[in-house]
Amino acid sequence: MSKIKPYKSTADIKVAVIGYGGAFNMGKGHLEQCKAAGMTPVAVCDRDAARLKIAETDFPGIETYTDLNDMLKKSDAQVVIHITPHNLHYPLALQCLKAGKHVVTEKPFVLTTKEADDLIKVADKKKLMVTTYHNRHWDGWIVRAVEQIIQKGEIGQVVRVEATMGGYSMPRDWWRTSKTISGGILYDWGVHLLEYSLQLIDSKITEVSGYKFEGHWPDLMPKKHPWKNDCVEDDAHAMVRFKNGAWINLSISHLRTVSEPYFLTVHGTKGVYRMGWGGWLVRRPGKEAGQWVETTGPHPKTEPGKLFYENVAGYLVGKEKLVITPEWARRPIHILDLAKQSAEKGKAMAATYA
Repeated sequence: MSKIKPYKSTADIKVAVIGYGGAFNMGKGHLEQCKAAGMTPVAVCDRDAARLKIAETDFPGIETYTDLNDMLKKSDAQVVIHITPHNLHYPLALQCLKAGKHVVTEKPFVLTTKEADDLIKVADKKKLMVTTYHNRHWDGWIVRAVEQIIQKGEIGQVVRVEATMGGYSMPRDWWRTSKTISGGILYDWGVHLLEYSLQLIDSKITEVSGYKFEGHWPDLMPKKHPWKNDCVEDDAHAMVRFKNGAWINLSISHLRTVSEPYFLTVHGTKGVYRMGWGGWLVRRPGKEAGQWVETTGPHPKTEPGKLFYENVAGYLVGKEKLVITPEWARRPIHILDLAKQSAEKGKAMAATYA
């Protein structure tokens, strides 16, 4: 990652977003977080004119564009945030980097290792920032887990991380159901769970195995369902092996029939640490044989999006190191890329990037 030319102040950093769609109101959220971090929102690009009208109401005086080329030519935005379907992250980010803009993509960074490599190479050559909105790096549950597990050694050496999410339901009728657009079932929450897990294992990745089952839900979909022939997997797993002997087992499923209150379970040599929506649980052996001691508590409250953009702003003015470097963002993508190849070839794949 090359050194960039810093701005004089955060207010000098002008930002734009591509995509102001209604899903999760993410366009507005990103610009508000940028503004809270001291940066200046100046433009929005979206093909939907109705959404641009909403952006003009949300941010009076903001420039609006329906064409990215026009925005890159006419707007003085220096940072472009990509809030688009996953398969568009790479081509649009590449276009913006070549136009001399710093880039923030929504997660996942891109869909393949090669795409990540290409963006890193172009950004380095042009001395530009490229990063990914891994705001959940600052979620209260993982912040506390890192403190307790890594810094304080609460459960000893980490042996295994089990990351699970899903339910029993047909994939929804939206673009995340499309494998070619989304990348597959592991590319949404799976990226978050991998990013959490990678913070908890301080070792190099050696190999990845992937597993998938597909065809159940498409067989039940109506003939006119838009993603019937391009549906994400029904069930998918990635097994990540590390040099120190630890491993991650990631599982995302539309065939999960058992309700699981915890989405991350970290097994250590001295106990287990579990994270769920409602809080954390630690289970350790007691003083007597067969005795176990459990402690639970709520997660600390944080403002992940604000903290992400405060770090980006601090980096762009030369006062902080970038936390979510493109090399860091590439790690979960490399894992998912190898898992996909492994599932197709029926064998483990050696890691290129540790």
